[in-house]
Amino acid sequence: MSREEPFTLHDPDTAPEEAVPLLASVAEDFGMIPNLEKVLAAAPPVLEGYVRLWELFEKTTLSPIERQVVYQTANYENNCAYCVPWHTLLARKAGMSPQAIAALREGTVISDEKLEALRCFTRELIQHRGHPPETSWQSFTAAGYGPVQGLEVILGLATKVISNYANGIAHTPLDTEVRGLVWTKPG
Repeated sequence: MSREEPFTLHDPDTAPEEAVPLLASVAEDFGMIPNLEKVLAAAPPVLEGYVRLWELFEKTTLSPIERQVVYQTANYENNCAYCVPWHTLLARKAGMSPQAIAALREGTVISDEKLEALRCFTRELIQHRGHPPETSWQSFTAAGYGPVQGLEVILGLATKVISNYANGIAHTPLDTEVRGLVWTKPG
């Protein structure tokens, strides 16, 4: 798809002044500035919202692996070919099993029952626009989650709305760091 006005990949020299400290923070945390943040830098409040939501999601009671389940489920459901490779790498770094990583990339069942309940609840929240079937909530709570974690999943999804939707309209190019993890939604 061609665009009359392509999205700019900003760096600290080209970004609006308000975005520069945020890009510096991202570079410090990741050791580089991913192309997503370079795109978001064009709209400093959006970049700030994304960075802050990411930081807040890191403070939840969900483990690093559980957070990646939420993120990757959203990436899959929202068909984000940019985010799936990045979260594959982050899931590996968090210590997620290869089976769970593959299941998230393929949209199939995770063998760990608790993580599968989290994946299903997250998917149902997305598919039913915040109104998952009662059976989904029952499975989620039976797996050991509760109201706090339900709200935390929503925070993770809010973070992903920014990245998944921005990548959808910007057609953000994949960074070299994750080119070996290219993804296309099955089916």
